Amino acid sequence: LCTHLSLIKINTKPSHTLSFSYLKKIMSGVWVFKNGVIRLVENPNQSGSDTNSRRKVMVYLPTGEVISSYSTLEQVLGSLGWERYFGGGDTDLLQFHKRSSIDLISLPKDFTKFSSVYMYDIVVKNPNYFHVRDSN
Repeated sequence: LCTHLSLIKINTKPSHTLSFSYLKKIMSGVWVFKNGVIRLVENPNQSGSDTNSRRKVMVYLPTGEVISSYSTLEQVLGSLGWERYFGGGDTDLLQFHKRSSIDLISLPKDFTKFSSVYMYDIVVKNPNYFHVRDSN
Protein backbone atom coordinates (compact mmCIF):
# COMPACT_ATOMS: atom_id res chain seq x y z
CA LEU A 1 0.00 0.00 0.00
CA CYS A 2 1.46 3.32 -1.07
CA THR A 3 0.29 6.62 0.34
CA HIS A 4 1.33 10.09 -0.66
CA LEU A 5 0.46 13.68 0.07
CA SER A 6 -0.92 15.88 -2.67
CA LEU A 7 -0.77 19.63 -2.40
CA ILE A 8 -3.89 21.48 -3.41
CA LYS A 9 -3.72 25.19 -4.16
CA ILE A 10 -6.82 27.19 -3.33
CA ASN A 11 -6.83 30.69 -4.75
CA THR A 12 -7.95 33.26 -2.23
CA LYS A 13 -7.27 36.91 -1.78
CA PRO A 14 -4.49 37.65 0.74
CA SER A 15 -7.01 39.21 3.12
CA HIS A 16 -9.05 35.99 3.29
CA THR A 17 -7.98 33.05 5.38
CA LEU A 18 -9.27 29.50 5.27
CA SER A 19 -9.40 27.60 8.53
CA PHE A 20 -8.27 23.99 8.73
CA SER A 21 -11.73 22.89 9.88
CA TYR A 22 -13.33 24.58 6.85
CA LEU A 23 -10.85 22.96 4.45
CA LYS A 24 -11.34 19.59 6.15
CA LYS A 25 -15.09 19.95 5.69
CA ILE A 26 -14.94 20.78 1.99
CA MET A 27 -12.15 18.33 1.17
CA SER A 28 -13.37 15.24 3.07
CA GLY A 29 -14.82 12.19 1.39
CA VAL A 30 -13.59 9.67 -1.13
CA TRP A 31 -11.48 11.06 -3.97
CA VAL A 32 -11.78 9.09 -7.24
CA PHE A 33 -9.28 9.43 -10.09
CA LYS A 34 -10.68 8.28 -13.45
CA ASN A 35 -9.72 9.15 -17.03
CA GLY A 36 -7.35 11.88 -15.90
CA VAL A 37 -9.96 13.63 -13.74
CA ILE A 38 -10.11 13.64 -9.95
CA ARG A 39 -13.45 14.13 -8.23
CA LEU A 40 -14.87 13.94 -4.73
CA VAL A 41 -17.55 11.36 -3.99
CA GLU A 42 -19.52 12.50 -0.96
CA ASN A 43 -20.73 9.89 1.52
CA PRO A 44 -20.30 6.90 -0.85
CA ASN A 45 -21.81 4.39 1.63
CA GLN A 46 -24.75 6.51 2.70
CA SER A 47 -28.29 5.20 2.08
CA GLY A 48 -30.74 7.18 -0.03
CA SER A 49 -32.99 8.22 2.87
CA ASP A 50 -30.02 9.64 4.78
CA THR A 51 -28.87 11.55 1.70
CA ASN A 52 -32.17 13.43 1.42
CA SER A 53 -32.10 14.49 5.06
CA ARG A 54 -28.55 15.80 4.67
CA ARG A 55 -29.09 17.69 1.41
CA LYS A 56 -27.22 20.99 1.30
CA VAL A 57 -28.32 24.36 -0.03
CA MET A 58 -26.24 27.38 -0.97
CA VAL A 59 -27.29 30.77 0.35
CA TYR A 60 -26.36 34.11 -1.23
CA LEU A 61 -25.39 36.03 1.91
CA PRO A 62 -26.11 39.65 0.86
CA THR A 63 -29.82 38.81 0.33
CA GLY A 64 -30.24 35.57 2.31
CA GLU A 65 -31.66 33.95 -0.83
CA VAL A 66 -31.31 30.19 -1.30
CA ILE A 67 -29.96 29.43 -4.77
CA SER A 68 -32.69 27.19 -6.18
CA SER A 69 -31.95 27.29 -9.93
CA TYR A 70 -29.17 27.93 -12.38
CA SER A 71 -30.94 31.04 -13.67
CA THR A 72 -30.78 32.54 -10.18
CA LEU A 73 -27.16 31.46 -9.76
CA GLU A 74 -26.19 32.89 -13.16
CA GLN A 75 -27.72 36.27 -12.21
CA VAL A 76 -25.84 36.36 -8.90
CA LEU A 77 -22.54 35.23 -10.43
CA GLY A 78 -22.98 37.85 -13.18
CA SER A 79 -23.33 40.58 -10.56
CA LEU A 80 -20.03 39.36 -9.05
CA GLY A 81 -18.19 39.60 -12.38
CA TRP A 82 -18.52 36.00 -13.59
CA GLU A 83 -19.41 35.32 -17.23
CA ARG A 84 -20.54 32.18 -19.04
CA TYR A 85 -17.61 30.36 -20.64
CA PHE A 86 -18.31 28.41 -23.82
CA GLY A 87 -14.76 27.33 -24.74
CA GLY A 88 -14.53 24.17 -22.67
CA GLY A 89 -15.92 21.79 -25.27
CA ASP A 90 -17.80 19.72 -22.66
CA THR A 91 -21.51 20.04 -23.41
CA ASP A 92 -22.45 18.40 -20.08
CA LEU A 93 -21.12 21.38 -18.11
CA LEU A 94 -22.08 24.97 -17.44
CA GLN A 95 -18.91 26.97 -17.00
CA PHE A 96 -18.22 30.47 -15.70
CA HIS A 97 -15.02 32.51 -15.73
CA LYS A 98 -13.92 35.82 -14.33
CA ARG A 99 -11.76 38.09 -16.48
CA SER A 100 -9.84 39.25 -13.41
CA SER A 101 -8.69 35.74 -12.43
CA ILE A 102 -7.72 32.35 -13.77
CA ASP A 103 -10.57 30.65 -11.90
CA LEU A 104 -13.17 28.58 -13.70
CA ILE A 105 -16.41 27.32 -12.18
CA SER A 106 -17.68 24.10 -13.79
CA LEU A 107 -21.15 22.81 -12.93
CA PRO A 108 -23.26 19.90 -14.20
CA LYS A 109 -25.97 21.12 -16.61
CA ASP A 110 -28.60 19.25 -14.60
CA PHE A 111 -29.36 21.33 -11.48
CA THR A 112 -30.44 18.18 -9.59
CA LYS A 113 -26.76 17.14 -9.72
CA PHE A 114 -25.64 20.46 -8.17
CA SER A 115 -24.16 18.94 -5.01
CA SER A 116 -22.23 20.46 -2.13
CA VAL A 117 -18.94 19.77 -3.95
CA TYR A 118 -19.92 22.38 -6.56
CA MET A 119 -21.37 24.68 -3.91
CA TYR A 120 -18.13 24.73 -1.92
CA ASP A 121 -16.17 25.42 -5.11
CA ILE A 122 -18.29 28.56 -5.59
CA VAL A 123 -17.89 29.51 -1.90
CA VAL A 124 -14.09 29.26 -2.08
CA LYS A 125 -13.94 31.32 -5.28
CA ASN A 126 -16.31 33.98 -3.90
CA PRO A 127 -15.40 34.52 -0.23
CA ASN A 128 -18.00 36.28 1.92
CA TYR A 129 -20.80 35.98 -0.67
CA PHE A 130 -22.08 32.42 -0.25
CA HIS A 131 -22.66 29.92 2.54
CA VAL A 132 -23.52 26.22 2.36
CA ARG A 133 -25.86 24.80 5.00
CA ASP A 134 -28.18 21.86 5.59
CA SER A 135 -31.53 22.28 3.86
CA ASN A 136 -33.45 21.35 7.03
